[in-house]
Amino acid sequence: MEELIGRLVAENGIDRTVAEKAVGIILDFLSKEGPADKVGPLLAKLPGAEALMHKAADGGGGMGGVMGAGMRMMAAGLSMGEVQGLTRQFIAYAREKVGEDELGEIVAAIPGLAQFV
Repeated sequence: MEELIGRLVAENGIDRTVAEKAVGIILDFLSKEGPADKVGPLLAKLPGAEALMHKAADGGGGMGGVMGAGMRMMAAGLSMGEVQGLTRQFIAYAREKVGEDELGEIVAAIPGLAQFV
């Protein structure tokens, strides 16, 4: 995850802590909303993903789905444009690591996620 976090900080000019929190929120969202048999292999191919995900895990008190994840990232200090940009960058990075087909199956299984990719 260090490579991705470094990219997000360099390309978006955001704080490293905010980038880590945003990636953790995205991972937490995917683990809750995506098919476990597809998200598990993705997490396995992203060293450090589990730690970021658990650090950012939502106890279930907030809104779920794509909107909930977006709201959590905005609460962490990102604008809506930054949320969309970081999500696209995360998806592109994940696509590099697991392949188009595998990632496509995850995206297709989560309502509303396709608009960000």
